[in-house]
Parts: sequence; structure tokens; C-alpha cells
Amino acid sequence: MAWTPAPSTRVGELESGGFDRAFNMLHGPGGEDGTIQGVLEWLRIPYTGSGVLASALAIDKDATCRLWRGEGLPVPDGVRTNDPREAASLIARLGASLIVKPDHDGSSFGVVKLERADESSLAKAIRESCGGRDSVRVERLIHGREFTAAVLGEGASARMLPIVEIIAPGGDYNSVNKYQGSEVKYACPAALPESTAQAVERDVLRAYRVIGARGWGRIDFMMEEGAWRLLEINTNPGMTPHSLVPMAARAAGISYEELVMQVAAAARLD
Repeated sequence: MAWTPAPSTRVGELESGGFDRAFNMLHGPGGEDGTIQGVLEWLRIPYTGSGVLASALAIDKDATCRLWRGEGLPVPDGVRTNDPREAASLIARLGASLIVKPDHDGSSFGVVKLERADESSLAKAIRESCGGRDSVRVERLIHGREFTAAVLGEGASARMLPIVEIIAPGGDYNSVNKYQGSEVKYACPAALPESTAQAVERDVLRAYRVIGARGWGRIDFMMEEGAWRLLEINTNPGMTPHSLVPMAARAAGISYEELVMQVAAAARLD
């Protein structure tokens, strides 16, 4: 039987449950950062999604971008910091149009956009975004179209599903627009030239494999004046019937039920 874990579940219940696999639907710290993956490895319960190392790496936005940049993949210019006193030097390096992101969080929580940052506003954004307990990644703000690309599989057999374009009010796909209201629109497959879509696919699949992701995942990217930049990878993306990965799967002719079974069938240990 399969099991969908809850954050409050005790390890003893997992150990004694007789589960043959776990379908991991947890997000954020504990569920997406290698922690529950490590517990399941120790208990020898195969699980869906990426393993311990890939999960821990992918939850770290700065580490992910550094790895991708080192592999020649396109990422935004950015710097990791937890020190508001670095605001002036960051503006000098990156410019005044910036985005500040918590380094180990998701769902756009804690993200601050600054169109014309000065030392005071950037210092405040760093303090608010990191909350005194985490680092942040400060990036040059990209003005352009926003997309996401879902990937299924592992290694050489990984395949990208049709690209989704996210069309948010004012171009701001923040946590409020993601989870409240209905103003965000989606286009899948995204309206991109075939040559561009193929080039993006090569970069997305390479980025997925470089991280060591498996099972399924989603890579977000933005495009400005025809050039794209990979932003981050979600190794445990949302899987409600209305989430982005099922949306892309439907465009590829894969039903929600078939998608769930594909992901579940790929459950394994490192």
C-alpha cells in the first residue's frame, strides 16, 4: 500500500506501518529539503521524488544557481547575503532593480521586489525576507514573461512536458496571486517559437539532471528580450488537480490519475 505522510507523523508509525512506498506531498522545510527523504532512507521505505542530496541542494536557491552557472546554464545575476549592511555594495554590483528571496523557502513567501532600490529599502527587504534566521538571494530583477517547465523521469529518460506560461496581474506571481483569487491566467502549451522551446527544453533537462532530480519536478524560468534565465527547481511540486504539473501533463495527454501512478511507480531509494 502507498502512504501520504503528514508532518506530525512519528517515525515509529512509519516503521511499524508495513508501507511499501511513500508518496511524498510535503513542501518546504522538513518535506522538501532532504529531511523526510533521509528518514525514509533509514527506514528503507521507497519514496517518490528526488533523493536526500538532490532535495537538499534544490531547496537552496543560491547553491542551485551557482551549480547551474558553473555548468554553463543561464541564471540571473545574484548574491547570497544575510547582512543588511551589504545593501550599498549589492546595488553597486547588481543595479537598483532587484528581487530578494529567502534562500530556503518556496511558494514566493518572503519575496520582495524593488524597482528602484536604495540602501535603506534594500536593507529593510533583506531583514524582512531572511527574518533573522536565514540567508537571502538578492538577484537582478528580470522584467519579462514567466514560465514553468515540468519534468518527469530520471537521467537520460527524463522528459519535459509542455511549457506553461504564467500570466499574473502586473506580472507579479506572488504568494497572494498563487493561492487567492482567480486573476492569474495560464497558457499551456506556451506560445513560443519551436526553436526557442527546443532550446529551453535542452537547458531544462540538463538543469534537472545536474541537480540529480528524479521522479518529477518543475523548473521555473523567465524570459526577457528573447533570453531566458532559470530561477529555481521544485523537486516536490504541487500535485492537486489544479497545480502546474498536472496542467502540463493534461496538455501532453496524461490524465491526473495516470500522472499520479507514474510518479508513484517511480518511488525508490537512493
